[in-house]
Amino acid sequence: MSYELIITEKPSAAVKIAQALSDKSPKKLSSREKVPYFEITHNGKKIKIVSAVGHIYGLSQKEKSRKYPTFDISWVPSADVSKNSSFTRKYLNTIKRLAKEASEFTVATDYDVEGEVIGLNIVRYACKKEDANRMKFSTLTKSDLVKSYENKKPTLNWGQAKAGETRHKMDWYFGINLSRALSAAVKSVGKFQILSTGRVQGPALKLVVDKEKTISAFIPEPYFEIKFNGTIKSGEIEALHKAGKIFEKEVAQTIFEKVKNQKTAIAIKVTKKQFTTNPPTPFDLTSLQIEAHKCLKITPKNTLSTAQELYTKGYISYPRTSSQQLPKEIGYNKILSELLKQPAYYKLAEQVLKKGSLKPNNGKKTDPAHPAIYPTGVVPSFKNDYEKKLYDLIVKRFFAVFGEAATRETMTVEFDCNSEIFFTKGTTTVKKGWFTLYGNYVMLKEVELPLIEKGDICNIKKIEKLDKETTPPKRYTEASIIKQLEKENLGTKATRAQIIETLKDRGYIEGKALRATQLGIRTEETLEKYSPRIVDPELTRNFELEMKAIREKGKGQQKVLDDSIVAVTEIVDKFNKHLNEIGKELYSANRETQENLSRIGKCQKCEDGELHLRHGKFGPFVACNKYPECKTTYKVPKNALVKGNGEKCEKCDYPIVLVQKGKKAPQKYCINPDCETRSNGDSKNYPEENTICPKCGKGKMVLRKSFYGQFLGCSNYPECKTMMKIVNGKVDKENIISK
Repeated sequence: MSYELIITEKPSAAVKIAQALSDKSPKKLSSREKVPYFEITHNGKKIKIVSAVGHIYGLSQKEKSRKYPTFDISWVPSADVSKNSSFTRKYLNTIKRLAKEASEFTVATDYDVEGEVIGLNIVRYACKKEDANRMKFSTLTKSDLVKSYENKKPTLNWGQAKAGETRHKMDWYFGINLSRALSAAVKSVGKFQILSTGRVQGPALKLVVDKEKTISAFIPEPYFEIKFNGTIKSGEIEALHKAGKIFEKEVAQTIFEKVKNQKTAIAIKVTKKQFTTNPPTPFDLTSLQIEAHKCLKITPKNTLSTAQELYTKGYISYPRTSSQQLPKEIGYNKILSELLKQPAYYKLAEQVLKKGSLKPNNGKKTDPAHPAIYPTGVVPSFKNDYEKKLYDLIVKRFFAVFGEAATRETMTVEFDCNSEIFFTKGTTTVKKGWFTLYGNYVMLKEVELPLIEKGDICNIKKIEKLDKETTPPKRYTEASIIKQLEKENLGTKATRAQIIETLKDRGYIEGKALRATQLGIRTEETLEKYSPRIVDPELTRNFELEMKAIREKGKGQQKVLDDSIVAVTEIVDKFNKHLNEIGKELYSANRETQENLSRIGKCQKCEDGELHLRHGKFGPFVACNKYPECKTTYKVPKNALVKGNGEKCEKCDYPIVLVQKGKKAPQKYCINPDCETRSNGDSKNYPEENTICPKCGKGKMVLRKSFYGQFLGCSNYPECKTMMKIVNGKVDKENIISK
C-alpha cells in the first residue's frame, strides 16, 4: 500500500510532527539499521515520517587528488566524505528504503537555506524525485504543524534551494582550494602543517588583525581631570571640571592651584531634561546572541545551540532568523494566555494582557522565511541552566516589546568653585514602562542626585587633579565581532559564530576579548601581501548580495559559480608565484605562536632556560628549552588541557599551570612536585593507611602520589581503582571514588 513520506531534518522534529498529525497515537517502527520512523494516519491518509540527521549529503571531489585549483565536485553521501559522518549512512539507507513504496513526498526540514539544501538532496538522490511538497513552520507546536501540513506548498522553495546549493559549492571552491594552497606553501619549504582559510574566514581574520594592529600602534596620550567630591543636602556628589580632559599640563595646574584649597562650591544652574526610551525590538538571532553575551555571559555559539534545543523541544520559534518583526498571525493573546500558566511569568503576562490592544515595537529587519524569535507558551522542562536562562531572556523580551515607552530624566548641575565651573550629572527613571517587563535585563545605570536647587552650597570634602592616559580601542568580543560581520555583510546569521570558532581552533585568534595571535597576524599579512583578494571583504560582500538575489528570484546560480571559479583561479595563480616565500613566513609564524602557547615559565633549575609544554611518546610533559644542557622535566596530567598562565607559586616561586579536565573550570597547580601546595603533608601518617579496601575487600589502602597531590589507593590496582582524596591533611572517607 502506497503512502506519503514526510522527511524531517532531525529525529526530534519527526517525533513532534508524528504526534501533531496522527489521528491516534503514532506507531513507532524501526528500520533494519535500528533507525526509528513513524507510521500514522492523518484524516485517514497513511503517512510515514522519517528523519535525516542534518546534512546526509556533502560535496566531494570527483577524482581524488591534492591538486588545486579544482572545481569538479558532486554531491555524495556524507558518510563517504568524512569518517565523522559515518553515522549518517543508516539514516540515508532507511530513507531510501522507505522512499521505494512512497507515492508522495513532503519535505519538512527547517525552512531556511540549509534546510532546503538538505531536503533537496534527499529528494533528488535518495528518493530519485525532481521535486516534492514543502511544509513551512516556525514552531514545533501541534497547531503550527497541523496548519503547515494542511497548507503545504506543492513544490520546494527553489530560491532557497538554489541559493543554498550555490553557497555550499562556492564555499567548497574557496575553502578547499585556498587551504590546499596554504598547506602546499608550507610543504614547499619541507614542512608539514595543516592551515586553512576561506571565503569568509579571511575577511573575518582581517577584522581582528586590523583591530590588533590599531591597538598595538596606539600611543597613550597623557591628560588631566580635575574633580571634587562633596556633600549637598545630605547627599554625596562628584563633580568634574567643565574642561573634561585637559591635555596641557600648565592649564590643568593653573586651574588646580585656583581651586585646591576651596571648601565650598555654589550651584549656579540646574537643568532637568526628560527623554523617552522605546521598548526593544523583537529578537533576531544576532541581537539574541549579543544580548545573551551581555546579560548572561553566554557565547554566541552556545546561544545558537541552546536556542536550537529550545526550538526543537517546542518552547520557542525558529531561532535562525533575521527578522525583528512579530506578525499578528502568531497570536499574541494566545501565547500570553499560555505563559499565564507558568507561575514565574503569571504577573508579567497578566500585565501585558491588560493593555488590551497589543502592538509590538517591530524593528526594520525582515526575513522571508520566519518571524522574530518568540516563546510558544509551551510549559518548558530544562536540561541545564543555559536553557533556563536563555528561555527567560526570550520570554522577558517578548513581554517587553509590547510595553510602554519608559521615561528617564537627566539632571545636570553647574557649580561655581572660585570662578571655575564644574558639572555633575545624574539620570533616573521617572516612568518604568517596559523596564518592569524586561526586569534585570535592563542594563541602565541609575544615578540619583539630591534635590539640588540654584544657590545651594556644596561642602567640598576632597578636590584632586588626576593624571590619566587615553586608552586604545577595545578588542572585539565574540558578540561584537558577530555584530561587525553582520554590518559588513560577511557570512550568514547561522554561520558567523562558527567562523569565529574556526579561527580560534586554527590558532589565529584567542581569548574572550579576541586577540590575534602571531600566527593570525602573520597569516593575514602574508595573504594580504601576496594575494589580497583572499582577505578582501568586498569580494565576499558582493557574493553575499548575489546569493540574496538568487534566493529572491530563483535564478543566477551559474553566473555566481562561474564568477567564483574565476576569482579562486586568480587568487591561486598569484599565490603560486610566491609559494616558497609564503611557506617560510607561515611556518615561521606558526612555530613562534606554538612556542608562545606552550610557554609555562622560567626554569628554576638552570635559571637560564624556559619551561615549555612538550608532547612525547607517553603523553605531555614540561621540559626546559635548554635541553640537553638542562634536562629538567615535570609530569603533567595526560587527559587534561594544560597551559601556563604567567603566575608564580606563592610558596616556592615555581610556575603555576592551569589544568582543565573536560568541561570543568580550570584549576591552578604549582609545577613543583615537592611544593607544599601539592604535598597535603608529606611527612604525615594517616590512620586510614593499610586498612582493608572498602570496595573490593581484598587490597589495602596505601599512600600514593599523583600530579594533583597525595591520595590513598587500593593496593589491588588496576583490578580495583578505589581512591580516597586527602584534603587539608585529612583523608576524605565520605566521598570514596571507585572508577
